[in-house]
Formats: sequence, C-alpha cells, structure tokens
Amino acid sequence: MPVNGQSHIRIARPSRDLAVAERFWVTGLGLDVVWRSEGGGAPGEHDLLMVGWPDAPWHLELVHEAGKPVLPRPTEEDLLVIYLDEPVPEDLVARLEAHGGTRVKSPNPYWNEWGVTIEDPDGYRLVLCTRAWANS
Repeated sequence: MPVNGQSHIRIARPSRDLAVAERFWVTGLGLDVVWRSEGGGAPGEHDLLMVGWPDAPWHLELVHEAGKPVLPRPTEEDLLVIYLDEPVPEDLVARLEAHGGTRVKSPNPYWNEWGVTIEDPDGYRLVLCTRAWANS
C-alpha cells in the first residue's frame, strides 16, 4: 500500500509515568487505550501505552523504559491540536486539569484566540481549537 491519506499515523513520545499519562489522555480527554504492553526493567525493554479513538486514522504512543528512561523534552511548539468546531467546553478543561494537565498561555496568539492550550503531565501541549479543519 502506498503512503496516502488512508495511511495510519502514530505519534510517539516518551513519558515519565504511563499511569499519570493515561489518567490525562484517557480519563481526562476521553481517548481509549488501543494497546498496552509491559516490557520489563532491563535496558531496551519498555512499557508502551497507545491511546486514541478506535475509528481515528492516528494514535498517540507513549513509551517508558524503566532501565534507561528517556526524559520528555517538549517545546512550546510541540502541539497536538484537536479541532472541535465549537466552543471548548469548560468542563473538559476542568477534567483535563483535574487529571494532571495545566492550562497555559501559548506563545502563538492564534492559539490563545482560537482555543485553549493544556500541558499534559510530560509537558507536551494539547490545543483544543474552536475552529474546524479539513484538508480537502
């Protein structure tokens, strides 16, 4: 199969603590756990948590290697943007904050005008955007 619009996308990131990350992404945002595996504590073995929506053509992979952890190094521009096409529900923001997220101001005024930015427990940023988006 060629690489095209039907190709599944995996966004992979290291995590300090997969249980904490799961609370944010699953209980907070409402993603599902689509895969989980435990690798052990030896170097090269890692625990894996994949979250997403079952019908989405993407998922977020969070990895932790206990034997040789890779610390997350996000920047202010490492964004995962979800286009809601409606106002951001305040109860969703409150739920994300209650499950380990921190609401932050974006250095990009566009995201402050059109959405809400939340840092996940590893410091990566999730933007809930009030606008809609389509590639076609």
